[in-house]
Amino acid sequence: MKNNQFNPADHIQDLQYFGEFGGVNPSISDSSTYTFLSAKTMFDTFEGNAEGCYLYSRHSSPMNLYLGEALAAMEGTESANVAASGMGAITPVLMQLCAAGDEIVSSRTIYGGTYAFMKNMLPKWNIKTNFVDITKLDLVEAAITKNTKVLYCETVSNPLLEVADIESLAKLAKKHNIKLVVDNTFSPLSVAPAKLGADVVIHSLTKFINGSSDTVGGVVCASQEFINDLKNVNNGASMLLGPTMDSLRSASILKNLRTLHIRMKQHSHNANYLAEKFENDGLKVVYPGLKSHPSHEIYSKMINKEYGFGGMMTVDVGSLDKANELMELMQNRNLGYLAVSLGFYKTLFSAPGTSTSSEIPLDEQKEMGLTDGLIRFSIGLDNDIERTYQMMKACMKEIGVLKELQEV
Repeated sequence: MKNNQFNPADHIQDLQYFGEFGGVNPSISDSSTYTFLSAKTMFDTFEGNAEGCYLYSRHSSPMNLYLGEALAAMEGTESANVAASGMGAITPVLMQLCAAGDEIVSSRTIYGGTYAFMKNMLPKWNIKTNFVDITKLDLVEAAITKNTKVLYCETVSNPLLEVADIESLAKLAKKHNIKLVVDNTFSPLSVAPAKLGADVVIHSLTKFINGSSDTVGGVVCASQEFINDLKNVNNGASMLLGPTMDSLRSASILKNLRTLHIRMKQHSHNANYLAEKFENDGLKVVYPGLKSHPSHEIYSKMINKEYGFGGMMTVDVGSLDKANELMELMQNRNLGYLAVSLGFYKTLFSAPGTSTSSEIPLDEQKEMGLTDGLIRFSIGLDNDIERTYQMMKACMKEIGVLKELQEV
C-alpha cells in the first residue's frame, strides 16, 4: 500500500471506546497494581500468557493500552507502547536492539538529546554510533559494518529540516539485515514511515500529537513481537528501565489526539504561508514545502498531501545577537514564546545551536550547517496568518533583519 493511500486520521476516527459507566471516554484506571482471582492467573500474566489481565502499571495499564492502540492505528503498525517522554521511548528501543560491540548508523542532524545519548551514554556499554549525512545514501551504506544493528533517522530532522528518504533507507536496511528506526515527531499524519518500510516508528508525544505543551510523553510503534520484547518482564528495556506514562496523562493525550488532523492542517497551512512570504522577502528560509528545499520532491512523494509539509521552518537572520533580539521582540509583541519544544497552539521559537542542539559540539554544528543566526520556528494555529506575517515582518524591519528596500 502506498503512503498516500493510507489515511491515519480515519484509523483513529474508527476507534471507539466506552467508559466503565457508558462514558464516551474510556475510564481511567488509577491503580499501580491489579488483583487476580487466582494465583495461577498471576503466574500466567508474569509469563505473558494471560490476555486481558493487568499485572502492574509499569508493565501496562488499561489507559496506556488504549493510547497505544490509537497510535498504532495512526502509524499503521501492529502495536505500540507509550512512555513517559520521547527519550523514554527512544532509549529503550536502542538498548533493546543493541548489545556490547554493536554499532548504530545515525543521521548527524537529530534531536540533541538523542545525539547526546548515542555519543556520550552508549559508549559506556561499548555501543558505537557512526553519524552520517542521511540524505547521501552512498555515505549511509559506506558507514554500515558487520556490527551495525540499527539505522536511525528522523523523517524531518531537528533542527535543520533535512528529509530522510525513508523508502530508500528501508531497502538499504533490509539489504544489510538491520533495523530502520525512524523518529516521526515532526510529521505525524503527513508521513507513515512503517508504510514506507521502517521497522520502528517513534514519536515524542509532547509535541504535535498532544499539542498543548502541558505534558511530556513518547511512543514506540512497531510489530507486536517487538513491543512484546520491550515489555518482557525479564529482559524488556521498557519494562526494566521503567519509563512509564501516568494513566491520567495518557488519558489527556488520547483526547488531544482526536483533533490532531485539524491541527496539523492549520500548522502546515500557516507555516507554508510564512515560509513563502519570507523567502520572497529575501530571507534564507528552510521549509520542506518550498521548491528551494533540496528534498522538496522526495518529501512531496512521501507525504499525505492533505496534511501538508508540517509546521516547522527555520529562518537564518545572520547572527546569534540578531536572532535573540528578534525572538525577544516577537515575544514582547505576543507573536509567540521564546521557548524550546514544538507543536503548541502558539508559535514557539528558539535558537537551536544554544538550546535544543546545544549537546552537539560547536565544530560539528558548523559542519552540519547549524549556523549562529538560525531560528527554529514551530508555527502555531493562528487564525489570520496574514496578520501574523505583517507583525513578524514589522519586527524584522525594526531590528534590521529586513531592510526597507527589500519591501515589494
